[in-house]
Amino acid sequence: MKTYDAIVIGAGPAGGTTALCLARAGWSVAVVEKAEFPRAKVCGEFMSATNAPLFRDLGLAAFVAGTAGPQIRRVGLYAREEILSADMPRMGGGGQFWGRALGRDKLDTVLLERAIAAGATCWQPWTAASLSRAGDTSICTLTRKGESTEICAPIVIAAHGSWERGGLPTQIRRAHRPSDLLAFKAHFTNASLAGDLMPLIVFPGGYGGMVTSDSGRVSLTLCIRRDALQRARETSGLSHAADAVIAHVARSCRGVREVIAGAEVEGTWLSAGPINPGIRPRYGEGLFRVGNCAGEAHPVVAEGLSMAMQSGWLVGSLLVAEDGRVRRGAELDAIGAAYASAWRQHFAPRIRAASVFAHLSMRPATIGLLLPLVSRFPGLLTFGARLSGKTRETEPVLSSLRV
Repeated sequence: MKTYDAIVIGAGPAGGTTALCLARAGWSVAVVEKAEFPRAKVCGEFMSATNAPLFRDLGLAAFVAGTAGPQIRRVGLYAREEILSADMPRMGGGGQFWGRALGRDKLDTVLLERAIAAGATCWQPWTAASLSRAGDTSICTLTRKGESTEICAPIVIAAHGSWERGGLPTQIRRAHRPSDLLAFKAHFTNASLAGDLMPLIVFPGGYGGMVTSDSGRVSLTLCIRRDALQRARETSGLSHAADAVIAHVARSCRGVREVIAGAEVEGTWLSAGPINPGIRPRYGEGLFRVGNCAGEAHPVVAEGLSMAMQSGWLVGSLLVAEDGRVRRGAELDAIGAAYASAWRQHFAPRIRAASVFAHLSMRPATIGLLLPLVSRFPGLLTFGARLSGKTRETEPVLSSLRV
């Protein structure tokens, strides 16, 4: 059985960031990823300006500047026949970094490559099938096409998707419900979205967002309730879920109709879900959770990708603080408690704000009442973006914990 200082399960933004932090500190790190890279994912792709300190610290600032889409300087709202926009709130301190979008096929790949270059060992494509604890050591069973092996470490970081099923204690299992939110995503070429604008899309039974990502492609991500999807299928007569969803959204929202008129879907629609918004335990018995495993915001605020990377940076920074040695027992539990507290301080407000915005967005009656107000005072969009965490830096949290 191969032994490591830490096992990271999942090589998405949260897992890749964590692995890079640990590996560059000299830790022996195993990264377990079931999918081949590069691969596309259902994701809004937007990374807010709050990621600037993280990119600088991880040596990714130049890559993001040279690869990501244009700077997003405006936030918008597409609802019914309204097309509204306002300034994106700016970070404090006179910083010049603005939020930008980058496809997961590129972001996840570069994070994993940098982690491997720093010394991490990549188990790909392998699936983490089970996890058990023996004293101060966690044993992870990996499977691949009939093969099976075990690896172990005192520390495990769960960074897999929240909707994935499996045998891990961090994987959620529950019955389907009419209120479940299912996610759909596609890239469009030749779309007419302004490069500096990221609009929130609201429609009966769901919400979504659009942003210009890398290579000039427009990323459109939509979340719709399971029961609303069924009604959309019945109304449109379309059997393919994604076709029914986009027909429903285009019929309900002038902004979307205008942006995708004459545009073409690049590749195919992706789907995932149900998403699982909420706050979950962040640490227990050597097991840390990052990204959506720790807590998930409704995608309505476009903060999921930023939160995922920042949570990985937070736990990685705490684990390698001071002398960088691997902690066990009570010392590790103390770090786990500090991480859980810092995570709640930094991310819980975004998750709560997202929940409020999401439930308001999915109610046509509420939108009917709010639209005249937002139309008259578009600065409310700037205020909402600020509430969602677009100016909340992780760096001050890290600095206070290092004192």
